[in-house]
Amino acid sequence: MKKLLVLLLCLLALCGCGEKLDGGNLDAIKQKGYITVAMEGNWKPFTYHDENDNLVGFDVEVAKYIADYMGVEVRYVEGKWDGLLAGVTAGRYDMMVNGCDVTEDRAESYDFSNAYAYDKVVVMTNKANEEIKTEADLKGKTTANTISSTYAIIAEANGATVEGVDDLNATLELLKSGRIDATLNAEVVYLDYVDTYPDADVKIACYTSTAFDIAIPMKKGSDDLVKIVNNAIAAGHKDGTFKKLSEKYFGIDITTK
Repeated sequence: MKKLLVLLLCLLALCGCGEKLDGGNLDAIKQKGYITVAMEGNWKPFTYHDENDNLVGFDVEVAKYIADYMGVEVRYVEGKWDGLLAGVTAGRYDMMVNGCDVTEDRAESYDFSNAYAYDKVVVMTNKANEEIKTEADLKGKTTANTISSTYAIIAEANGATVEGVDDLNATLELLKSGRIDATLNAEVVYLDYVDTYPDADVKIACYTSTAFDIAIPMKKGSDDLVKIVNNAIAAGHKDGTFKKLSEKYFGIDITTK
């Protein structure tokens, strides 16, 4: 009897202690009355905390717009990039709204919405750095980014060694201290950073040849959810809401190519 009890406890642990993993299921979302949205919460201006520790940002408001369109509430879950994507795969979260670029590899693992914004990728260095002027100059250099992020993939493809970090703040500290040669990120992230810290010792060394669709990953097989999210995105473009949100948080319109 004791062995049977232990076995049952182990099975419950393996199954997430009875956790219902129905992420990406539109009927389940409507029944619950809320949608669970994953985001990092520390990547300004996409998702971050303001001076009052409120979760704010472009993607926070995009997610809220989509939830309102669906007629449900939105519940945000914050965490690290890889864990959030794993949670979407497992059905723990309905979607991730976090400036996620669409790549071939990711498209094989997730159902993506249509693009709601676009990502121009830049190489950032210290102002005094004259060694990096093109993507090709990254060869043999050291960069830092969240492992498995689009930016890390581009850096490695150009011959750089990538140090794994948890967030943008850690990356920029490494850059400013000279412990890395460069970092790759979205143009809008750079613009926001220098707007906040105009005396920061960083610059755009060059633009990469890469520009990505920014879209929303959902669990494979989430056809009904993808359809209604795409309808919401189309509405957000048509009524000008996404353009206004982009200009509010980035100072430029990143919702058109």
